[in-house]
Amino acid sequence: MPNLNNSISTKSGLWWLPISVIVFILDQWTKVIATESLKMYEAIEVNTYLNWTLMHNKGMAFSLLANQGGWQRWGISIVAILVVVWLLVWLKNSEFQSKFLNIGLVLVIGGAIGNTYDRLNLGYVIDFIEAHYNDNYWPAFNIADTAISIGAFFLILDLIFNKGNKETNET
Repeated sequence: MPNLNNSISTKSGLWWLPISVIVFILDQWTKVIATESLKMYEAIEVNTYLNWTLMHNKGMAFSLLANQGGWQRWGISIVAILVVVWLLVWLKNSEFQSKFLNIGLVLVIGGAIGNTYDRLNLGYVIDFIEAHYNDNYWPAFNIADTAISIGAFFLILDLIFNKGNKETNET
Protein backbone atom coordinates (compact mmCIF):
# COMPACT_ATOMS: atom_id res chain seq x y z
CA MET A 1 0.00 0.00 0.00
CA PRO A 2 1.53 3.34 -1.01
CA ASN A 3 2.29 5.85 1.72
CA LEU A 4 -0.28 8.65 1.43
CA ASN A 5 2.23 11.14 2.82
CA ASN A 6 4.59 10.79 -0.15
CA SER A 7 5.02 13.89 -2.25
CA ILE A 8 3.43 13.90 -5.71
CA SER A 9 6.84 13.58 -7.34
CA THR A 10 7.39 10.14 -5.76
CA LYS A 11 3.95 8.71 -6.65
CA SER A 12 3.72 6.44 -9.66
CA GLY A 13 1.00 6.22 -12.25
CA LEU A 14 -0.51 3.32 -10.30
CA TRP A 15 -2.42 5.92 -8.29
CA TRP A 16 -4.63 6.31 -11.38
CA LEU A 17 -5.57 2.59 -11.40
CA PRO A 18 -9.00 3.03 -9.73
CA ILE A 19 -10.17 4.48 -13.05
CA SER A 20 -9.52 1.05 -14.62
CA VAL A 21 -11.73 -0.53 -11.95
CA ILE A 22 -14.51 1.97 -12.69
CA VAL A 23 -14.24 1.25 -16.44
CA PHE A 24 -14.40 -2.50 -15.80
CA ILE A 25 -17.44 -2.23 -13.50
CA LEU A 26 -19.29 0.14 -15.86
CA ASP A 27 -18.50 -2.11 -18.83
CA GLN A 28 -19.74 -5.27 -17.11
CA TRP A 29 -22.82 -3.54 -15.68
CA THR A 30 -23.89 -2.22 -19.09
CA LYS A 31 -23.30 -5.64 -20.67
CA VAL A 32 -25.58 -7.25 -18.08
CA ILE A 33 -28.26 -4.64 -18.81
CA ALA A 34 -27.89 -5.17 -22.57
CA THR A 35 -28.04 -8.96 -22.23
CA GLU A 36 -31.14 -8.83 -20.02
CA SER A 37 -33.05 -6.21 -22.00
CA LEU A 38 -32.13 -6.74 -25.67
CA LYS A 39 -32.81 -9.57 -28.10
CA MET A 40 -29.92 -10.81 -30.21
CA TYR A 41 -29.51 -8.76 -33.42
CA GLU A 42 -32.75 -6.83 -32.85
CA ALA A 43 -32.01 -3.11 -33.22
CA ILE A 44 -33.67 -0.61 -30.94
CA GLU A 45 -33.31 2.87 -32.38
CA VAL A 46 -31.93 5.45 -29.97
CA ASN A 47 -31.72 8.20 -32.58
CA THR A 48 -30.96 8.60 -36.31
CA TYR A 49 -27.34 7.48 -35.84
CA LEU A 50 -27.41 5.06 -32.91
CA ASN A 51 -29.04 1.72 -32.08
CA TRP A 52 -28.89 -0.65 -29.14
CA THR A 53 -28.27 -4.04 -30.75
CA LEU A 54 -27.06 -7.07 -28.80
CA MET A 55 -24.29 -8.99 -30.58
CA HIS A 56 -21.65 -11.54 -29.59
CA ASN A 57 -18.17 -11.05 -31.04
CA LYS A 58 -16.01 -14.19 -30.98
CA GLY A 59 -13.14 -12.33 -32.64
CA MET A 60 -11.42 -9.07 -31.90
CA ALA A 61 -11.87 -5.55 -33.31
CA PHE A 62 -14.19 -5.49 -36.34
CA SER A 63 -14.86 -9.23 -35.70
CA LEU A 64 -11.45 -10.16 -37.09
CA LEU A 65 -10.72 -13.87 -36.50
CA ALA A 66 -14.34 -14.50 -35.44
CA ASN A 67 -14.70 -17.66 -37.54
CA GLN A 68 -11.48 -19.42 -36.60
CA GLY A 69 -12.84 -22.47 -34.79
CA GLY A 70 -12.25 -21.41 -31.18
CA TRP A 71 -8.48 -20.99 -30.80
CA GLN A 72 -8.93 -17.21 -31.00
CA ARG A 73 -10.69 -17.20 -27.61
CA TRP A 74 -7.47 -18.27 -25.91
CA GLY A 75 -5.01 -16.65 -28.30
CA ILE A 76 -6.58 -13.20 -28.09
CA SER A 77 -6.97 -13.56 -24.31
CA ILE A 78 -3.31 -14.46 -23.80
CA VAL A 79 -2.18 -11.52 -25.93
CA ALA A 80 -4.57 -9.19 -24.07
CA ILE A 81 -3.30 -10.36 -20.67
CA LEU A 82 0.31 -9.83 -21.75
CA VAL A 83 -0.54 -6.34 -23.01
CA VAL A 84 -2.29 -5.49 -19.72
CA VAL A 85 0.77 -6.65 -17.74
CA TRP A 86 3.03 -4.53 -19.99
CA LEU A 87 0.72 -1.51 -19.54
CA LEU A 88 0.70 -2.00 -15.76
CA VAL A 89 4.52 -1.99 -15.69
CA TRP A 90 4.47 1.16 -17.86
CA LEU A 91 1.93 2.73 -15.48
CA LYS A 92 4.05 1.81 -12.44
CA ASN A 93 7.09 3.46 -14.02
CA SER A 94 5.26 6.62 -15.09
CA GLU A 95 5.15 9.74 -12.98
CA PHE A 96 1.92 10.57 -11.16
CA GLN A 97 1.62 14.00 -12.82
CA SER A 98 1.79 12.59 -16.39
CA LYS A 99 -1.97 13.00 -16.78
CA PHE A 100 -2.46 12.21 -20.49
CA LEU A 101 -0.22 9.15 -20.27
CA ASN A 102 -1.76 7.77 -17.09
CA ILE A 103 -5.36 8.38 -18.14
CA GLY A 104 -4.65 6.72 -21.48
CA LEU A 105 -3.04 3.71 -19.83
CA VAL A 106 -5.76 3.13 -17.23
CA LEU A 107 -8.56 3.48 -19.78
CA VAL A 108 -6.92 0.92 -22.07
CA ILE A 109 -6.24 -1.40 -19.11
CA GLY A 110 -9.85 -1.22 -17.87
CA GLY A 111 -11.26 -1.80 -21.34
CA ALA A 112 -8.90 -4.67 -22.11
CA ILE A 113 -9.74 -6.38 -18.83
CA GLY A 114 -13.48 -5.94 -19.49
CA ASN A 115 -13.34 -7.57 -22.91
CA THR A 116 -10.89 -10.27 -21.78
CA TYR A 117 -13.18 -11.14 -18.88
CA ASP A 118 -16.04 -11.69 -21.35
CA ARG A 119 -13.88 -13.68 -23.74
CA LEU A 120 -12.56 -16.01 -21.03
CA ASN A 121 -15.90 -16.52 -19.28
CA LEU A 122 -18.28 -16.57 -22.23
CA GLY A 123 -16.17 -17.32 -25.29
CA TYR A 124 -17.21 -14.02 -26.88
CA VAL A 125 -17.38 -10.30 -26.14
CA ILE A 126 -20.78 -8.69 -25.64
CA ASP A 127 -21.31 -5.71 -27.95
CA PHE A 128 -24.46 -3.61 -27.98
CA ILE A 129 -23.76 -0.10 -29.27
CA GLU A 130 -24.32 0.24 -33.00
CA ALA A 131 -23.51 3.53 -34.74
CA HIS A 132 -24.55 4.15 -38.33
CA TYR A 133 -25.24 6.70 -41.00
CA ASN A 134 -28.05 5.65 -43.35
CA ASP A 135 -27.10 2.09 -44.36
CA ASN A 136 -23.42 2.44 -43.40
CA TYR A 137 -22.84 0.69 -40.07
CA TRP A 138 -19.82 0.87 -37.82
CA PRO A 139 -19.08 -2.48 -36.15
CA ALA A 140 -20.94 -2.85 -32.85
CA PHE A 141 -18.96 -2.00 -29.73
CA ASN A 142 -19.27 -1.62 -25.96
CA ILE A 143 -18.02 0.52 -23.06
CA ALA A 144 -14.69 -1.37 -22.92
CA ASP A 145 -14.07 -0.64 -26.62
CA THR A 146 -14.95 3.00 -26.03
CA ALA A 147 -12.51 3.22 -23.10
CA ILE A 148 -9.76 1.62 -25.19
CA SER A 149 -10.36 4.11 -28.02
CA ILE A 150 -10.44 7.13 -25.70
CA GLY A 151 -7.35 5.77 -23.92
CA ALA A 152 -5.50 5.51 -27.23
CA PHE A 153 -6.48 9.13 -27.95
CA PHE A 154 -4.97 10.21 -24.60
CA LEU A 155 -1.78 8.28 -25.38
CA ILE A 156 -1.53 10.14 -28.69
CA LEU A 157 -2.07 13.44 -26.85
CA ASP A 158 0.74 12.47 -24.49
CA LEU A 159 3.04 11.81 -27.46
CA ILE A 160 2.17 15.17 -29.01
CA PHE A 161 2.20 17.43 -25.95
CA ASN A 162 4.90 15.78 -23.86
CA LYS A 163 7.37 15.09 -26.66
CA GLY A 164 9.46 18.13 -25.74
CA ASN A 165 9.55 17.16 -22.07
CA LYS A 166 10.81 13.67 -22.88
CA GLU A 167 13.49 14.98 -25.24
CA THR A 168 14.63 17.48 -22.57
CA ASN A 169 14.78 14.73 -19.93
CA GLU A 170 16.83 12.46 -22.19
CA THR A 171 19.58 15.02 -22.84
